[in-house]
Amino acid sequence: MGKLGIKALILTLAMALALPAMAGAAVPDKTTKYRVYQYDQAVTEFADYKQAVNFAQWYTNSRVEEIGTGSWKWDNYPRYQIYQLGATKPEWQFARLEDAVKEASNWTNASIRDLEGTGWVWNNYPRYQVYQGDITLDEWLFTSLNDATAEAKRWAGSHIIDLTDNRWVWDNLSAADKETLRAGGPAYQVYQSKYTQDSWRFAYLEDAVAEALNWGDSHVVRIGDKQTVFSNFKRYKVYQGDKLLDSFVSLDQAADYARLWAHSSVRQNGQIIWNNYATYTVYQSGNLIGEYFNLPDALYYAGHYANASIGRLDGKTLWNNFRKLQIWGWNGSATKETVAAQTASVMGLDVDSPSWFQLEDATGKLKDTSSKETADMLKKRGFHVHPLVSNQFDSVLTSAFLANKEAQSRFIAALVDKAALLQVEGLNIDFESLNGKDRAAFTAFIEALVAAAHEKNLKISVDLPRGSVKWNHLTAFDHEKLATAADYIVTMAYDQHYSASTVPGSVAGLQWIEEGIKEFLAYGIPRDKLILGIPFYVREWTIDAKGALAGTRAVYAKDVPSLIAERQAISTWDPTFNQYKVEYTGTDGNPRVFWLEDSATVKARLELAKKYELAGVAAWRLGQEDPEFWKTIVQNK
Repeated sequence: MGKLGIKALILTLAMALALPAMAGAAVPDKTTKYRVYQYDQAVTEFADYKQAVNFAQWYTNSRVEEIGTGSWKWDNYPRYQIYQLGATKPEWQFARLEDAVKEASNWTNASIRDLEGTGWVWNNYPRYQVYQGDITLDEWLFTSLNDATAEAKRWAGSHIIDLTDNRWVWDNLSAADKETLRAGGPAYQVYQSKYTQDSWRFAYLEDAVAEALNWGDSHVVRIGDKQTVFSNFKRYKVYQGDKLLDSFVSLDQAADYARLWAHSSVRQNGQIIWNNYATYTVYQSGNLIGEYFNLPDALYYAGHYANASIGRLDGKTLWNNFRKLQIWGWNGSATKETVAAQTASVMGLDVDSPSWFQLEDATGKLKDTSSKETADMLKKRGFHVHPLVSNQFDSVLTSAFLANKEAQSRFIAALVDKAALLQVEGLNIDFESLNGKDRAAFTAFIEALVAAAHEKNLKISVDLPRGSVKWNHLTAFDHEKLATAADYIVTMAYDQHYSASTVPGSVAGLQWIEEGIKEFLAYGIPRDKLILGIPFYVREWTIDAKGALAGTRAVYAKDVPSLIAERQAISTWDPTFNQYKVEYTGTDGNPRVFWLEDSATVKARLELAKKYELAGVAAWRLGQEDPEFWKTIVQNK
């Protein structure tokens, strides 16, 4: 049952087994075990840890995470960040303090924040300012008195102001020079805000500065041109959150005071230049739920919440556990009425795949039953549309087609052009019952199709049978190469037991499915490309009086609850398949048995997809499901 027909499966197996086996070569396990991230975006995956680290080193703010456990094995997140007057740049991040200091020294008004601490571990904000008379220059700002003095000595009539308290701490004027200046007429007026008085007029600047220091928020104005030549303003303001706590003349005093308060900052001209905010903030669904000074603590806390993320002071998101599986569904039909009915009450469905295209003949003619109206309807409902493309499950037809490059080009051009005209997002390729000898040709066909599709911004997914690693290498499906070319690989993980099976069993036992996932990952298929096919049907088996199989039929999952109720069926847990085995007696008196597909098995398959961090699941097929399935899907995707 499902898209892989019984005859198709038998033919595939026969063709595979008819080919000579590979000379006992062990199949290497290429399952990716490590994922490389930059910030919170996954970049790629590797099976080998050293390769992952070597790759990650080419990126800033990157890490290597162990897939499955989520544990961080390596990262190069910076420890130190440089700021200039509160502003920073992406390249101003360093692992070592000495490297940060070397770079910060090239800039004025620079500081270095230890991202695992508060405030600064280094800064070169000026402490001293050199003046010649009442003139100063931007380059006459210094962090040390020795440097300021060395510069001031180069100029006659110079002095130095200590910016921590605005006091006049050095000058090269003699006592006679000062007396001469004081004997002149008034040149400077002291103001406190807008207030002044006659006694605050001075001939000599040092005297004006001394008076101004007696008053808060004062300044000295040159009387001749009304220019401010000295200020004693409390320019550094301390806030807790957005609440102003106090103001200070000295940056050091402001920072010392701010340290007394949680979540405080020092602002200059409205710009935050110092803060003790926690570097790492934890959010859940956009709401702040925690703040931490080191990343391991933030990660540990955030890991206890779903839909959580960790941000940094620079606004970058470093980590998140946002995880939603893509939910795909096949229609198994082309008609608008059927597709509309099947998608009318679904929940959580992301991609719908109507059966619109088919390889009609070996010349590459495209059979097209698509509908722009239906495509528009699906998109209006919020679905991405990836129409199914099949090959009639005809191996002879497909072999002839794959041997004809012109036929392939004709088919690809018609298919891609029509998909672009329909404005769908992608195409789902379901070529089955292929001859093993067509392995290379089929891969080349998919590569050519993907290249043409990508030019039209279309994605390509390829459906592959669950198969077995024991013989998949003999089939036409080169998993690794197909996965390299395609955007997605869909593993049709059903029909473990089908109509031709010699013993009854589950359509898709959970152990069998998990083994299949592992095999597909072992081919090297990236997890974010792999989609797990799930069944929306069961297979019921009839047992005759002698205990032999007497028949089988497919039963849609939506019909199972009423069947169980009407026949008073008995359910027992079967650990062989991790499903309930359902048994009842038919109207003919013969026993019936099937393995239950219900909301619990749907959830179990979703959990397997999450466990192995797959891209999503794809259901065969819509219209067969119990409506309750969608509640399970939307709650667990």
